[in-house]
Amino acid sequence: MTVRRLLALPVLAALLAGCGIRATEVPTDYGPAPSRVRCSLAEPDVSVQAAPGLPVQVFLLCGSSLVTVDRSVRVPDGTADSARRVLVAQGLLDQLAKQPPAAEKEAGYTTDVRGGITVKGPRRGDPEDTLRLGTAPGDLTSYALAQVVCTFAASAAAEGDGSVILAGPDDRAPRRYTCTDEVRARPGSNEPPSREVTGG
Repeated sequence: MTVRRLLALPVLAALLAGCGIRATEVPTDYGPAPSRVRCSLAEPDVSVQAAPGLPVQVFLLCGSSLVTVDRSVRVPDGTADSARRVLVAQGLLDQLAKQPPAAEKEAGYTTDVRGGITVKGPRRGDPEDTLRLGTAPGDLTSYALAQVVCTFAASAAAEGDGSVILAGPDDRAPRRYTCTDEVRARPGSNEPPSREVTGG
């Protein structure tokens, strides 16, 4: 009986060894393990939250989509509504043009909006909610245009219907741009849909 058990041990050991993962000669390189989840902040930036001014949200790029982050813009008390819209719009543009703080940058947040873009109110004959940019909307990259449109459309700079009326410094008629789910999901492939608008 003892001899039989001793003879069975090598067979049992061979069976158990066969249960493991066999070695492969095919090289596999999946890169280093991800150190953190991209487009996900571990905790909010306290310096951004504590900044004085009107709390707003702007759309930044992360991966292939648009994501919102908290910011603030300064608007003096007692500012008339028409001037307030332009001040908010300019503040939003300035925030979009800033490089994201270190924590956001580490999480993969970027911006395609360049600094120095100005904004003014409507000209004679424009719809009253028109915002005229110092750079024509058509001259912005598809990413930057999506950032501007979606940020404006969700702010006090627009009517709150998911769209904004934009024009450039030239004489071309203003156009109503809409921030859609498709634009937010893939701003590089989907430019904000727009249509020409007229009338003051």
